[in-house]
Amino acid sequence: MPRKKIDLKYDIDYLSILDKDGEVDSDLEPDIDDDRLLDLHRAMLLGRRFDERMLKLQRSGKIGTFAPIHGQEASQLGAVACLEEEDWLVPSFRETAAEIWRGKAMENVLLAYAGFNEGAHVPKGVNNLPVSVPVGTQALHAVGIGYAMKLKGKKEVAMVFFGDGATSEGDVHEAMNFAGVFQTPTVFICQNNHWAISIKRSHQTRSETIAQKALAYGMPGIQADGNDALAVYAAAKEAVDRARAGDGPTFIECVTYRMSVHTTADDPKRYRSDEEVEKWKERDPIDRFQKYLKDKDLLSDDAIEALESEIKDEIKAAVKGWEKRMAELTDKTGMFDNVFAEMPPYLAEQKEAFEKTLSS
Repeated sequence: MPRKKIDLKYDIDYLSILDKDGEVDSDLEPDIDDDRLLDLHRAMLLGRRFDERMLKLQRSGKIGTFAPIHGQEASQLGAVACLEEEDWLVPSFRETAAEIWRGKAMENVLLAYAGFNEGAHVPKGVNNLPVSVPVGTQALHAVGIGYAMKLKGKKEVAMVFFGDGATSEGDVHEAMNFAGVFQTPTVFICQNNHWAISIKRSHQTRSETIAQKALAYGMPGIQADGNDALAVYAAAKEAVDRARAGDGPTFIECVTYRMSVHTTADDPKRYRSDEEVEKWKERDPIDRFQKYLKDKDLLSDDAIEALESEIKDEIKAAVKGWEKRMAELTDKTGMFDNVFAEMPPYLAEQKEAFEKTLSS
């Protein structure tokens, strides 16, 4: 029998629409109305400024550790901007800007990072899952949601986020395999920021791209410039439309870079060079998008200055609202009450011991 090449159903493309200087490839430019473009820019800027404010709050001891998003604004907001209200967002732990876009209040973000379980509350009718800290497990949840939607005959889409490090976890591959076999309406967004804490991307996989892992599970895969909001939007829109039409899952690798720390407990200077960081600063997603919007006469320096002031006031109000909420939440034992329908004896003992600690 002859040896022959096997033709695979899909190929892997790389998509970039804005170059590092913000110049657009008009042949690839997606059709996004002006108001939507400005909303996307505002959300990116808000995400970064809120990130900076949270870092100051953490360094002053007012909130606990968290995962900054600096540098990854386009890779998450360009994607969620394609979702409809009834669709599902399934985040990992670095999608703060995406969660805010989808209706999560900034004061709730702060409340959660200050140690209050009330901050993780998702209002009824908001199809967002809470933050998932265990690496990769949320991919299974997203596929389960997609499978349920398919069984019910609904047109909702589940979009799940994870990092390059999560592709070394079995959960992600199990999720992709199930999604491929059962053709669930799931969009997998891998934010390849080059570092899984201190483990660089080349130590995660020998694959030329992470996107090509999609081929093993019989789904389309694409690698997009994750610092290009237009490229991410175009790739995600295609994937969301495909899922909604009943044509199954898609895997999108957003090539981006974590400009800040992995979490506030991390010191990236111990494992990466300043030269590497400076190189990626030249590809800043907000700078590129602002240049594009200015060229379209949708934005000006004066408008950016006014928006910065507006966002500063909005964040200030959110911080005040958070502080007020914390003062009102005086019952610190509530975390024991919502785990089981009937509290088991060992948990009751823990609650009693905690109450004694508080009283002393």
